[in-house]
Amino acid sequence: MDELAGGSWLGINDWGVVACILNRQGTLGPLPGVRSRGELVLDALDVADAKDAADFLVDVDPLAYRPFNMIVADNRDAFWIRHADRDGADAITVNALPVGLSVLTALELDDPEDPRIRAFLPRFRAVPRPDPDLGPEGWREWTTLLASRTHDVDKGPSSAMCFQTARGFGTVSSALVALPSMERTEIRPLFHFAKGPPDRFSYEPIAL
Repeated sequence: MDELAGGSWLGINDWGVVACILNRQGTLGPLPGVRSRGELVLDALDVADAKDAADFLVDVDPLAYRPFNMIVADNRDAFWIRHADRDGADAITVNALPVGLSVLTALELDDPEDPRIRAFLPRFRAVPRPDPDLGPEGWREWTTLLASRTHDVDKGPSSAMCFQTARGFGTVSSALVALPSMERTEIRPLFHFAKGPPDRFSYEPIAL
């Protein structure tokens, strides 16, 4: 929960819909005259289906919010909602996520212009996929990468997966979320949360 503006950046509801929102590049923080983007996470979690949430979000007034990247998913669908511009009819678009592994930050999906994506997407693809049935231990290869402070010397610390700049901006928490497939609807989703940088804080289960 965002204690300042009342929204959230990440959540899951009782129907198994997950929503997560990120700033677009150059749009960090609030802006007078526009609403908190965290409201959109709560709006998305107010419905029982990721497709319905995506249909709602594409009709949001782009002038009401600063640009954002957002992921909405359930056990059937996963969408990237992209708001890159506060003007124009196509300011907000909904894109079905491709099958397989993708990485999203403040730019485009799997964008090689982002030094974090350029460095870490191949590394995530090179390690075994997580086994959520094993708990946090089943994510070991991914959590190792999520905790990595290895960075491009020319690009600076913010090109690491886990970082903190001299101005204090950086990684303040980390989460692992797993949704059961449609063939395993009797299984509850899993949510593990590190309440600080994952190189210093362990992932703890969140009861759902």
